[in-house]
Amino acid sequence: MTLDWERIGRRLRLKDLHTLTAIAEAGSMAKASTRLALSQPAISKAVADMELLLGTQLLDRSSRGVELTESGRRLIVRSRIIFDELQHGLREIALNADPTQGLIRIGTTEPITVLVSEAIGRLARKHPRISFDVKVGDTSSLVESLRERSLDLVVTRWDHPPGNDDLAIEELFDAPLAVMADARNPLVGRKRLSLADLDDAAWTLSPPSSYLGQIVSKLFERRKLALPKSVVTTISVYMRLNLVATGRFITILPERMVRHRANRAWLRCLDLDLSDSAASVAFVTIAKRQTSGAAEAFRVACRDVAKDVAAR
Repeated sequence: MTLDWERIGRRLRLKDLHTLTAIAEAGSMAKASTRLALSQPAISKAVADMELLLGTQLLDRSSRGVELTESGRRLIVRSRIIFDELQHGLREIALNADPTQGLIRIGTTEPITVLVSEAIGRLARKHPRISFDVKVGDTSSLVESLRERSLDLVVTRWDHPPGNDDLAIEELFDAPLAVMADARNPLVGRKRLSLADLDDAAWTLSPPSSYLGQIVSKLFERRKLALPKSVVTTISVYMRLNLVATGRFITILPERMVRHRANRAWLRCLDLDLSDSAASVAFVTIAKRQTSGAAEAFRVACRDVAKDVAAR
């Protein structure tokens, strides 16, 4: 099907996309009608006009309500990007005279919250009118949120996975992994260990499907070893550290976590070479998308913290 993009661009309105988004979120035209303060016939006509213009059905209608078709879902995803870019532009206009205020939406993983917290602390002291919304999760889900424009930036461990040409990556410092245990764990006193020596240990690991879980799986594959049985599998780094603190469990996390002041007294790296696991902690944004003044100030704060980390 060939579409007349110029004609569609002239006739498809932001109001129509907003209406479709409201219907999708409400699950019915009646609820969307109340939310938008429009009559139901007006909403039905707006959808019908869009479907006629695009030459495809956007909604499946039934007695239980409405659901997006595949075409509708694709249009909604792009609509959210359009509205986010518009909102982003309006924020830039509003803050152009004073880039030291505004909201920064940050995504990060649990091990990197140490860096993010320190950068926020420095920036908040300097620019108290900047506010922060921080989402902690797995790298893969955070990058998806970045693409959907629900995040402004992501700070995470980055090992250059393929298929990310749409992203801009600024590497901050190297972050190799390490096998960690409580200081009381008998394994801490052993020298020149290998991963093969730890097959019978009580492991707590990330899910194999998670970003860090995939990195750990490849680590064992390079040594031609099967992934050890994980007694406790969880995405939560905090829970894994609590398990390690019992003195029984071991786990794999970024090596620099041992150096954090909250962990130095009890957490230890086993004497084991994982130098081939080195990757960078990076500042990730959408390529060719201008970031706000506040986000740029946060980037500078992250660079300063990274310099201090490297020096330590």
